[in-house]
Amino acid sequence: MATRRRRRRLKKRTRRQLQSWGAVVALATVVWAAGHWSVVWPVLVAMVAAVVVGAAGWALWRAHRSAVGRDRAWRAQEEARARELSMTEVDALSWQEFETYVAELCRRDGCTKVVVSGKSGDLGADVVGYLADGRKLVIQCKKYAPHRSVSSQDMQKFVGTARLEHGADVALFVTTCRTFTKAALGLALRQDIVALHRDLLGSWVKGAHLETLIPLNGSGGGTRRRPSA
Repeated sequence: MATRRRRRRLKKRTRRQLQSWGAVVALATVVWAAGHWSVVWPVLVAMVAAVVVGAAGWALWRAHRSAVGRDRAWRAQEEARARELSMTEVDALSWQEFETYVAELCRRDGCTKVVVSGKSGDLGADVVGYLADGRKLVIQCKKYAPHRSVSSQDMQKFVGTARLEHGADVALFVTTCRTFTKAALGLALRQDIVALHRDLLGSWVKGAHLETLIPLNGSGGGTRRRPSA
């Protein structure tokens, strides 16, 4: 106990000494500044100006950053709204008309020899054609309601036929629903299938080129190249 008291007294004494020395230094600084005011005041003015300018710059940067963030959010909302508007006509199509429409998008983007199966039992090849560089394109079209998801079973069927049965260089799974299940998307990534959900399809409908969409969801670029037939 005695040792603790001595430590406390020592700490108090040290604190008082530091406060005293601090007061002395502060007083000496004030006296020196008063005696050299002609030298001190320009420095003080410069320091105050620097603080004011820095604070103003920081406030402007924060305001700019906030404005840019709001603008980006607004643009994203507008783009999403535009995609949905462009998808209203697609939603009204039958599944047969949807396959034909996807084929027309392929032709618009320079694909050649585009053929629509238009029948059941096509082993996943609803649309077949060739990209401008000669790679064979095989497309599975699923006309689903927006709230649905493409299941792993759907993707497995396409994986099993796209290359083995149809010799696809680029295999594209296009759907009008918003999502692929986690298992379906994982399978697409592992098997080099392009998984094109509703938002990407909306961009395609609005004018985005197929070649720019291929890398966006699933690797799916294809590795082999065929000579143009």
